[in-house]
Amino acid sequence: MKAAFYTLGCKVNQYETEYMAELLRNAGFEIVKENEDADYYIVNSCTVTATADQKTRKSIRKFKRNHPNSTVILTGCMPQAFPEEAKELIEADIVFSNKNDGDILSLINEYNLNKNRLVKIDEHKTGDSFWDCSIDRFHERIRAFVKIEDGCDRFCSYCIIPKSRGRVRSKSLDMLKNEIDKLANGGIKEIVLVGINLSAYGKGEDFNIVDAVKICNGNGKIKRIRLGSLEPDHLTDEVIEGLAECEKLCPQFHISLQSGCDKTLKSMNRHYTADEYKALCDKLRSSFENASLTTDVMVGFNDETEDDFNESLNFVKNIAFEKVHVFPYSERVGTAASKRGDNVPKQEKERRAAVMIEETEKIRHDYLKNLVGTNEKVLFENEIEPGVFQGYTKSYLPVRMKYDRNIVGEELEVKIIDYSDDFCIAE
Repeated sequence: MKAAFYTLGCKVNQYETEYMAELLRNAGFEIVKENEDADYYIVNSCTVTATADQKTRKSIRKFKRNHPNSTVILTGCMPQAFPEEAKELIEADIVFSNKNDGDILSLINEYNLNKNRLVKIDEHKTGDSFWDCSIDRFHERIRAFVKIEDGCDRFCSYCIIPKSRGRVRSKSLDMLKNEIDKLANGGIKEIVLVGINLSAYGKGEDFNIVDAVKICNGNGKIKRIRLGSLEPDHLTDEVIEGLAECEKLCPQFHISLQSGCDKTLKSMNRHYTADEYKALCDKLRSSFENASLTTDVMVGFNDETEDDFNESLNFVKNIAFEKVHVFPYSERVGTAASKRGDNVPKQEKERRAAVMIEETEKIRHDYLKNLVGTNEKVLFENEIEPGVFQGYTKSYLPVRMKYDRNIVGEELEVKIIDYSDDFCIAE
């Protein structure tokens, strides 16, 4: 039997896809690409925006239209957050939520008994524990995402995630160590720790994110450790000092900002001020050599005025992030913000996004330009064409280099000689 996965959304979803694929692979399934013929097509959905839901519906219908005799499966965050809408997607033969990912094989077997449409959506509940999930491999790659935290307790006014992911819960340190050992023995050289609210790892427990990094740092076969997207909460001076002691941790931090305007941050129910966020950035840059800071910025939120936008723009320029992901606010039904209405016209949101992108790209261009002529350590991950290899610096810059032998899996010191919008060129 052949199964193909189509994954939308974040690194946590990518990890969960790998987890489900491993369950099927161990049961004798062959995992193929989404554009190949398969007996099962599994869509692992994202629901962070309305656009993500549209992509989910479109993909479900496309797979059923192009492969009418195959079984189409919908899982992920969309059924969890909007179960009634998911049930209405009749092109999906099996529908289950991210809480039931571990049941994929049993659900397939149950469906095959009589081919009756199957819907199983269990709600997240306060007090749920972190379910026992681990992987042995990751897409046959050098770098693996490892989910150590799920859920969020922050309740940002624009965000549906607490509904689709439940409350904060964390993978145990013993479970994590076993997983890291298996991945390292399977050839993984770099670990990326990920979670829905990663910096909340260990909340309510006697451990935190530093302990997770130390486990990875102690494995002799692991060369690098990265952290996925972080919220400013919980990144105390003590945590930062603990992270700085882990020599394998890459000093690349994606710290979600959303806005540099205090009024907008309060309206978003973000739990920090612009000044507090800046102090965190200053602390990270002083604690880690060549620290790289990246972020997400939302424009056009709810009642954001032109003055609010300019305040946010100036703040972002002042921090001088190495990279910024900019996106316009999209009203999400079921959130606190959706009850207030959406007061910024779409055209104005798009204009503000274009301005923010233009200004932040100037900063990134200068950053890349200043790297030319410098030496960087690069962990090479794959051969993109004969004799041309691609890898990443510790600051997560993609680098391409020609070489006369296979260097996949090796960390080499290289010289940056040029750059483009998408990658650097080295020798």
